[in-house]
Amino acid sequence: MITLIPLSGFLGAGKTTTMIAAAKSLEAAGRTVSVITNDQGVDLVDTAKARAALSGVGEVTGGCFCCRFEDLIGVVSELVAQRNVDTVIAEAVGSCTDLQATVVRPLRELYGSRFVVSPLTTVVEPLRYKAFSGGWERGESDSELSYLFDRQLAEADVLALNKIDITPPDLIPATVQELTRRYPHAIVAPYSARTGEGLARLLKAWNGPLSIDRDVDVDYDRYAAAEAELAWLNRVYEVTGTETDFVPDTWIHQVLGALSELCAADGVTVGHAKVSLRTSEGTVNASVTAAGATPSLDGTMGRPATRGQAVFNVRVACPPEIIEAMIDRSVAVADRSNGVVSEVVEGTAFRPSYPRPVHRLRPALVGGTDDHR
Repeated sequence: MITLIPLSGFLGAGKTTTMIAAAKSLEAAGRTVSVITNDQGVDLVDTAKARAALSGVGEVTGGCFCCRFEDLIGVVSELVAQRNVDTVIAEAVGSCTDLQATVVRPLRELYGSRFVVSPLTTVVEPLRYKAFSGGWERGESDSELSYLFDRQLAEADVLALNKIDITPPDLIPATVQELTRRYPHAIVAPYSARTGEGLARLLKAWNGPLSIDRDVDVDYDRYAAAEAELAWLNRVYEVTGTETDFVPDTWIHQVLGALSELCAADGVTVGHAKVSLRTSEGTVNASVTAAGATPSLDGTMGRPATRGQAVFNVRVACPPEIIEAMIDRSVAVADRSNGVVSEVVEGTAFRPSYPRPVHRLRPALVGGTDDHR
């Protein structure tokens, strides 16, 4: 039997970093692990990051697991055949919810002879939780994104409170207390995927008993409206020094710094903005998960390069044409500062379509017909 560990969580929560850290820890304990990334788009920075760290990596693109359910099964089957794995960790796209009904229950019902499906884990970033939950505590009506975020937490068996290494210390116990009060059915596990602190607590929760099967109501019109607030941009640039080599670390940091400032100035909510710059000297990755925040570099190259290819994955709450213009302006800022010329190779910006899951099983209907297609 193969253990399948499903991960959920809002954009920028650290699902991929969690998945990589957990896979390494499980392999150190003797398991053979593969991982699966998921996104509405293609050219995924997260997939490249996972492949740089792990042996067995698959991806499901062009839609979430619920709408690409058979693709998920196909990728799992390929990974099992290639490496004879005993464990697969699969992270759903960060704008997805209703995974209990559309992924977890169908896996258990239709493929229970092949998979042991672990408790559904939602990765939570403390500062994002504080931003969304402030309105709940004040009794304000939910925005559509806030509603989506709440539904992701409400359906979780395990709430994985990530980034405790960079969270103000007094915020961690307060957030644990609030999550426990609002979602008493879930195990709350604070940890840092980056440093490994508390990771053993999360792995233990995955081996714990499953929660009682609960029916979490999801208003699909609100869910779709939340996804429609987000622009999805995937774009690839060729980056070339004009007169001399450039420092990739500096260029990528300035691009995301300029984008972060533009989003803050226009009041645009950032889900995540990720860039991977690949050169003959190596690869440097950077990300930002909040408007106005300083970009975070995932490792540094420290050496100049003549040319490189930059892959952008940006998810923000604005029209697609606005984020395209913001990216153009941000790249131009970094190009001027670094003596670089950047040209678009390919890319697109779009809004996700209405979610239409292949299966949707409520607890009372497990074993019966789907109630939503």
